Amino acid sequence: MMRLRLFFVLALLTGLYACSPADQATPTPSAIPSTPTPRPRPSPTASRIPATPTATPLTCLNQPPKVESGEIDTTKPPQQFLIYLPPCYGAETDQRYPVLYLLHGQTYIDDQWVRLGVPQIANQLILSGQVPPFIVVFPDDRYWNLPTEAGFGDRVVNLVIPYVDSNYRTLADRAHRAIGGLSLGGGWAARIGMTHYDLFVSVGLHSPAIRTEDAPYIEEWIKAVPAGSWPRLWIDAGDQDRELSSEMWLENLLSYYQVPHEWHMYTGDHSEAYWGAHVTEYLQWYSAGWEVDNATPTPQP
Repeated sequence: MMRLRLFFVLALLTGLYACSPADQATPTPSAIPSTPTPRPRPSPTASRIPATPTATPLTCLNQPPKVESGEIDTTKPPQQFLIYLPPCYGAETDQRYPVLYLLHGQTYIDDQWVRLGVPQIANQLILSGQVPPFIVVFPDDRYWNLPTEAGFGDRVVNLVIPYVDSNYRTLADRAHRAIGGLSLGGGWAARIGMTHYDLFVSVGLHSPAIRTEDAPYIEEWIKAVPAGSWPRLWIDAGDQDRELSSEMWLENLLSYYQVPHEWHMYTGDHSEAYWGAHVTEYLQWYSAGWEVDNATPTPQP
């Protein structure tokens, strides 16, 4: 009987050992539910963000100065000229511009002012915002010593100016037109500016060589200009200029008749080196006279 009970106890203990946690199967990792990893939201792409519009710079702003040649064949010989067009003239087709007429010296041709750097300096002044855009016309007077159908002054007033106003986008009124010249061109500018004072807001005389045939009439021309009708007037010369006596005579005459004008005496002589050194100053002075903000373009044909 005791043996039977002992067997029963041993059997019971053996069964309990077999069912102990140590013998239970350990769950494999695959059986353990993994913690869900949050998925990152897709980053917005550039295509989903409206691009901020930026102004595309005009390529014409980086182009070299533009100078064209022209010819008016209604005279003998034909009237030739060069013309400087400001940056983006061809792109900004709704804009009109003031015009400066620059006359060259005796024995030279229409490229003298161009060689002195007017187109390059004009571009620099315009692109830097120092002056408004403007056109420059260089009429040719290479036949100054030959008889022609009309004198150079008449051709400038009656041929060149109307042609330029008809074929280029100019502000065709007095407030936006200026004329100037050096040496003999300065003498022509004096004659044209005094006898056609109603056409120009500014007249520049750079080392002017007054024409012999004009000298007797200068005083009459001065007295004929109505009070308050004078254009802005500039005269300059070098202290070693060979024309200095006649230039000072003209300046004294203007002072005597109380004509408003600027008189500038610089160091230098009657040479391209002198004029070239003052081109920037000249162009700034001409530009200061244009009433650009109040521009009312004249209807063009």
